[in-house]
Amino acid sequence: MQVPAISALIQEFLPLGPGIAGTIASLLVFAGAFVAVYFVGKLVVTPLVDRSLSSRDLDAHARKPIQKVVSILMLFVAVAVAFGMAGFENFLTAIATIGAAATLGIAFAMQDVLKNFIAGVFIFTDKSFRIGDWIEWDTNAGVVEDISLRVTRVRTFDNELLTVPNSNLTEDVIKNPVAKDRLRLKFLFGIGYDDDIDRATEIIIDEAEAHEDILADPAPSVCLTELGDSSVGLQSRIWIDDPSRADWVKTRGEYVKAVKQRFDEEDITIPYPNRTIGGGLEMAGLDSPITAQD
Repeated sequence: MQVPAISALIQEFLPLGPGIAGTIASLLVFAGAFVAVYFVGKLVVTPLVDRSLSSRDLDAHARKPIQKVVSILMLFVAVAVAFGMAGFENFLTAIATIGAAATLGIAFAMQDVLKNFIAGVFIFTDKSFRIGDWIEWDTNAGVVEDISLRVTRVRTFDNELLTVPNSNLTEDVIKNPVAKDRLRLKFLFGIGYDDDIDRATEIIIDEAEAHEDILADPAPSVCLTELGDSSVGLQSRIWIDDPSRADWVKTRGEYVKAVKQRFDEEDITIPYPNRTIGGGLEMAGLDSPITAQD
């Protein structure tokens, strides 16, 4: 029903002037249009968006901010349609002009916030890491506790909470050791130059095969990778399943300890760096010996 018809109906039943009746009619149309458009959007658009997000295998944490944005957009659409149907086109145009100018000013003032917001959207869509993942970037490492559209919160292994702008995580290289279901670990064992390389290699492989948390497929391997100043470097490569930071530290520690004990039992040395300083001190210009008193 149009505003003039409602205004005439109000004047028929109430002793009001045309101006007041027209204003009341516009307000009634505005309220009715707003409620109708908003709730129809809730009943139709929201379920469609939810189904679309679910079909893309987005988890609940990723769906929540998108659903909020859709709700805000529906609110703006409902207000715009209600203004138009109530005959407030001029007022709506003025609001839109002011809003556009304000948006431009806010955009310049909040460039970093907008950049982090967009980066947060990329984090949700790219799925480079999730809540609970152990990640490393720059010189930092920790477990992701929360991902919002502006910042990501990471708990370090010293129990410190890092609040990281999302743009830092999208512009930098992120290492996610737990992104896959298996993780390869490496450790360099140094043995003496006089020790038996083949026997040391056998011990390293044997202890890897004996550890219950180290996978047999891919099989453990050892490569001679360096000839150092005081040792021969044998690099061990092992794989673990369903990796986490705790599993990685525990498994590697137990494995290295077992190899060290076997080396000690079979007299295979793990040398440490040493330096020999030679030379002498020469003093000139002394005509007489130096005494204790001097």
